[in-house]
Order: sequence, then structure tokens, then C-alpha cells
Amino acid sequence: MTRVSFYILSSEQEQQRLLFSCRLIEKAVNQGNRVLVHVDSAADAEQIDDLLWSFKPEAYLPHAIVGGELDDELGELPIAISCGATDCEQHHDVLLNLATQLPPWFARFKRFAQVVNQQPALLQASRKHYGFFKERGYPIETNKLNY
Repeated sequence: MTRVSFYILSSEQEQQRLLFSCRLIEKAVNQGNRVLVHVDSAADAEQIDDLLWSFKPEAYLPHAIVGGELDDELGELPIAISCGATDCEQHHDVLLNLATQLPPWFARFKRFAQVVNQQPALLQASRKHYGFFKERGYPIETNKLNY
């Protein structure tokens, strides 16, 4: 069964949420996991793509956007970024959901993580996701962070 983790940040800033997400991705990859980052739009995918290259100058996190020019290499890369209904079937370890919707294929992952800041729309979406998981008996971990 998929392990579910919510990371609830004290900040309202989207940039803080994305920076924390990059650190979480780095930690997961360093532990030997392959990560699929799910976002709402192509613009969001580009934003997290850019940030993964720049958030920490000494870190190298190989990644690509699903449906992009590196699609042939997705199976070899530890990080893939998807938007909308797009999936990356080569990744099964960690799904980091930065989207407001829950992707229908979340259950094939060992772990599901969602990073939430104090923006009302994100809080509302995460509460809905939490309820969905709780209703179905998934093990849920909630982490409230001063970040």
C-alpha cells in the first residue's frame, strides 16, 4: 500500500514551497529513489525544472519533463516532471504531488508526498486529498514545518 506524507509549510510563499520540494526530491534521490513530480501545467513543469537546476549550486539532480526533448532518456533519469494527465511509467518509488488534483495513477507508487503552503486553494485541495486517503485506509503521515 502506498505510504502517504503531507508536508505543511507555515509560509504562504510559493517559492518556499518549491524550494522545500527541491530539497525533498534531492533527499529521495540520495536515498536511491526515482521521483515523479506531478504539477498542474506546463508552466509549472518549466518552473520546477528551472529550480531543480539552480536551487543548490553544488547539487546535480538529473531530470526531464515528460513529453519533452529528453523523453527517450526518462527511464535512466532519477527525476521526471509531469503535468496534467501525463504519466511516466518508468518511475514507481516516490510521487511528489504539487498539483491541486490527485493523479489517478498514484497507487502504483511506494510513496506519495504532497507539499502544501498556507495558500487557501492549496490547503483546500490537500484537505480533500487527506480525506480521500483516510477514507480508504492509507497510512498517512503529517509533517507541520516552520518553513
